[in-house]
Parts: sequence; structure tokens; C-alpha cells
Amino acid sequence: MTHKIAILGASGYTGAELVRLIAEHPNMEIVALAAERKAGMTMAQVFPHLRHMDLPDLCKISEIDFSRIDLCFCALPHKTSQEVISALPKDLKIIDLSADFRLTDPDEYEKWYGNPHTALEQQEEAVYGLTEFYRDEIRGARLVAGTGCNAATGQYVLRPLVSAGVIDLDDIVLDLKCAVSGAGRSLKENLLHAELSEGTNAYAVGGTHRHLGEFDQEFSKLAGRSVHVQFTPHLIPANRGILATTYVKGDPNSIYETLAKAYADEPFIQMLRMGETPSTHHVRGSNFCHIGVVADRIERRAIVIAALDNLTKGSSGQALQNANLMLGETETRGLMMAPLFP
Repeated sequence: MTHKIAILGASGYTGAELVRLIAEHPNMEIVALAAERKAGMTMAQVFPHLRHMDLPDLCKISEIDFSRIDLCFCALPHKTSQEVISALPKDLKIIDLSADFRLTDPDEYEKWYGNPHTALEQQEEAVYGLTEFYRDEIRGARLVAGTGCNAATGQYVLRPLVSAGVIDLDDIVLDLKCAVSGAGRSLKENLLHAELSEGTNAYAVGGTHRHLGEFDQEFSKLAGRSVHVQFTPHLIPANRGILATTYVKGDPNSIYETLAKAYADEPFIQMLRMGETPSTHHVRGSNFCHIGVVADRIERRAIVIAALDNLTKGSSGQALQNANLMLGETETRGLMMAPLFP
């Protein structure tokens, strides 16, 4: 069976990544690509690296016949996404890559994103898209909310540790380095080559980053009480990749064993040997996440480091992994490509 796929917001980085991945999927066919401002253009004109693919021309969302679509990926900005999704057919399977349906509490959404939620019916039915922890719910879902790329990386490190109670929940520090593609494709002055290259900087310092809403929601739900991590993201002069360095209080060996047990059967989460640290170079362009644990020189403290590709495992690869589940496909189909190196 071939599943008919539509991608809304195909002219952005996550849209292009979805095209790259789905084009090699044996049981999926892209039949509609929407990009409002670039409607009428070919995908090759917008992304020349995809010129070898036989793809439909970009169109407006209003031009798509959704009755022939089995699953729709929505790679639109937040606020726009909820407006578009609320108008789509109620029986259409949807994976949203924006932030609009990640937070279950509408007040929390307004707090972090600055505007009230206008698609409350859809928000109530949305399933959080961190595949390894919501697999059963995703299989039966109509609407899946993809996670933030930073939020996914931090959760892969911390969820098993919070659940097992092997770390001090009031002493968690997450230092995260994110490549520039995580900021999207829109023109921004601070992302110009002359502004970004040969340097790095912290941003959203002091607890203002929007992905903290996901950390608060998920960790507090796991612990049964309020859990707040100290989180500082940094923008690095690289195109792809996230490296999350997490400082926790607990026995390093117990921390390692807890993570190793949690991910023993996960095809995309790979634990390194104790004391080995991951690199974004070793996951680039792939759906893999590498995790390493190092014992700190201070007794009963550990450093846990995770690396993944923000556009693949952190976004579009995660979305395809979820789509496989929703469509009854093998979860790993179309996603077992090796990382690009160097």
C-alpha cells in the first residue's frame, strides 16, 4: 500500500528534510507540497539539492484536495499552524512540527508563546510526539505534536533518570549547543554569516526559552511534582546538530545503568561506553541520538551528554518515525540511513 502524503510549509528547512526522507520511503508518495509565498515554483528552484527528485510543484494550501491525502505533515510557524490545522478535515491524520500542540495547558501555551490558543478542540486530542515514550498513544492518534528539538535532546537524557529517581530533581543543569538551522530559514540579522561565524553566544538566558514549557510539563508529570531544570541554550556556527551537556547529582554508575536499560531496545537511541562522549559529527543527517555518561571528579555527580541532528531526530526524522506508527508501517522504515561523515 502506498500512502499519499502532503507537506505544508515545504519551503522551510524541516519541510525540505521531510522531502529528503520521505522520497526514499518505499510506501509513501508525496502528492502535495504547499508553500504560500512560493506557490507555483518547483521544489528544485527553492532547494536545488532536491532537483533530481520527481516532486509536485509548490502550491497554496487551499489548492490541495485533502480527500486523497492519508497523512499531512504541517511544518508551519506556530500560531499559523493551529489556524490551518483547525480548518483541515477532522478525519485527516496530521503531524504538526510547530509548537502549537505540544503543551496540554492552554494557559501555559499563552505564557510561553504570547498569544491565546485558538484551536482548543485539536489541542485536547493531540499526542506529544516523543516517539520512544509515547509510542502506543501515537499509533492510535489523529494529531501528533512534534517536540521541540532542544526539548527532545534534553528529554532523552533526563526522562529515564527522573522516572527512576536516581538523580536529585532540584539540581539539574542543562547546557545546550544548537546549530543555526534550529532557528529556521527566515532572514534574521543575527544569523547572517558575518554575525554568526567565528563565534558563539548564549541566548534566552535565565529561563525564557520556550522549550522550557515542554521540560516543565513532561518532567513534572513524570515526577508527580514540580520539576524545573536550569537551562541555557547557545547558538553555534554550524548548520546541523545539538549537543546537550547535562549536570546531575547522583551515582554515575546507577545513572548509566538506568539509561542503558531504558534504551536497550530502542533502534535510534545509542548508549556509548561509560566515559565516552558523543559528537554531533557522528549523528549528522541521521535519526540517531548518541548518549554518553561521565563520572565527575566531585563525588556523586555525573555529566550526561547527548548529541542528535536537530533537523532529523529533533524534528523531521522524528515526524517520519511517528508517521510510520500512525500508518501501520515498521517504525524504522525510511530512517536507517547512516550519518554523514565528515
